[in-house]
Amino acid sequence: MGENAVVNSRPPRPPTIYDVARAAGVSKSLVSLVLRGSPSVSEARRTAVLEAVEQLGYRPSQAAAALAGAATRTIGVVLDDFRNLWFVSLLQGLQDGLAPHGFRIAVSDHTLNAHVETGPLDGFLAMRVDGLVIATEPTPAMRVPEGLPVVVAGSRRGVIPGADVVADDDRLGGRLATEHLLELGHRRLGHLTGDGGAAELRARGFRDALRERGLRAPVVRGAGGTTEEDGYRAALRLLAEAPATTAVFAANDTMAMGALAAARESGLRVPEDLSVIGYDDSPVAATHLLRLTTVDGRNAEVGAAAAERLVQRATTTAAAPVRTALLTPRLVLRSSCAAPRSG
Repeated sequence: MGENAVVNSRPPRPPTIYDVARAAGVSKSLVSLVLRGSPSVSEARRTAVLEAVEQLGYRPSQAAAALAGAATRTIGVVLDDFRNLWFVSLLQGLQDGLAPHGFRIAVSDHTLNAHVETGPLDGFLAMRVDGLVIATEPTPAMRVPEGLPVVVAGSRRGVIPGADVVADDDRLGGRLATEHLLELGHRRLGHLTGDGGAAELRARGFRDALRERGLRAPVVRGAGGTTEEDGYRAALRLLAEAPATTAVFAANDTMAMGALAAARESGLRVPEDLSVIGYDDSPVAATHLLRLTTVDGRNAEVGAAAAERLVQRATTTAAAPVRTALLTPRLVLRSSCAAPRSG
């Protein structure tokens, strides 16, 4: 190649909907119908379009679909803290429930863009999502357009008009955790909690189980959240104020991790000196390092149930009553709890 040769380094043009139409031998509008899942297209033409899409590697523009007013086949999921491990299973359940119907998931922590958006749902509404999952505490600022399918997942404090609710029975779960410790023989218990409706309900379950046996125990907060740092601070405070404590129930597995660190720092062995139980059965709970006894809030099933309800509302025009579904939690026994030492 001569030194004056010109090399065209421009990347190849991505295929367009017109390329798909030419390859399939159909019109652009028919391609659009196929991509929107319209039932009015014959099977032969649908197959031809989908084969062309696959061969060309065509990817529809979600922005263009939104501008055209078409369905984006996207469900927005609003979280409040990506560090909260319970979202992992919830999102998996949502994905498993939505994927067979051709819906994808877009996830946002509504606190991240609060400085540039007037409302916590603005980004998703601008995307023209086909539905919303509110996996955080609903607030008055979450104004949802009439007719947009919405499910509140995992929270029962705060209301969004017209939204279904799917959640774990947190109060029952708190009772299950506490009753397990009582059945092991513990009488000097403590509970680590934080802000939020789920934490509040789990604390009520803790108190319910103790009250039935004529017992009381301290409920301690960290800095108000339910992070590992909150669990660590709350556990250190609990152990300093009630050094005879033999068992701790944490509002979630993340706080339980902080409690385990506080126990080690305090020279206590788990479970020989201190039993620790968490909540959520998050992925870290089953690791060989932790082997944490916990309560399974069935978060994947909460996600799947939320997906089912969204699909029903997004694919039918028939009005349906707003419903609340509570899933029964389960105790998961591992090695972080044991009977208290005698003496």
